[in-house]
Amino acid sequence: MTSNVISASPAWMLSRIYWREAGYEFLRMLRTPAFALPTLIFPLVFYVMFAIVLPGRWGDFDKSAYLLATYGVFGIMGPALFGFGVGLALERESGWLALKQVSPMPTGAYFFAKIAMSLCFGLVVVILLSIAAVGFGDVEIALDRWLLLVAVLLLGTLPFCAIGLWIGTLVKGQAAVAIVNLVYLPMSILSGLWMPLFAFPQFLQKAAVIWPSWHLAQLSLGVIGQISDVRYLLHVSVLLLTTALFLSLAAMRLRGR
Repeated sequence: MTSNVISASPAWMLSRIYWREAGYEFLRMLRTPAFALPTLIFPLVFYVMFAIVLPGRWGDFDKSAYLLATYGVFGIMGPALFGFGVGLALERESGWLALKQVSPMPTGAYFFAKIAMSLCFGLVVVILLSIAAVGFGDVEIALDRWLLLVAVLLLGTLPFCAIGLWIGTLVKGQAAVAIVNLVYLPMSILSGLWMPLFAFPQFLQKAAVIWPSWHLAQLSLGVIGQISDVRYLLHVSVLLLTTALFLSLAAMRLRGR
């Protein structure tokens, strides 16, 4: 029995390092108003404005439920793109990343912490949106459907973490803020996250398939029953390929820096 405890100790210590690093990363970003406030507040404000305050119907769609799914995608993209993109760029510029690389801390703990931070912020955003949707937007959604929506959105952070990681390897410091915004906002609008794609010209509707955010939005809308005939396998495959592609590009940049 003693030998089993001893053999399990390294794994326990390793997991403790991972989770402690994740906790520190979350607290650090929570105490950074320039990151925490826009990440948590902007999706909620936009949802309340477009889904609840502004009148109007969208044909057969339940506007409040539709925007719960799409603003959920918008909400989880922010912490993933900014947390990785801007965070990594600033830490590379300040030398903090180099210090961590020569420290005894496992390299994987650094990336695990940022993923965990993105998931935590994303979960808070989705919960805030859901409270507004159910409490003020008259959205009716079963608990199992809501949990499935949360799971889809949180797993959907991975391609955006990979994109943010790649951006963070390309530029340094404040330049990353501009680059992430140039990716984040146009991608959100052109994917139909702020307003449905039928409001756009035909060529923009067809071009939406190039954005990973559109594929995640299709999955989310399908989960809550706002659209039918969703090609789940296709959308999941695109998101997985996007993740693999940008992780590979980021790895090549990190090895060659």
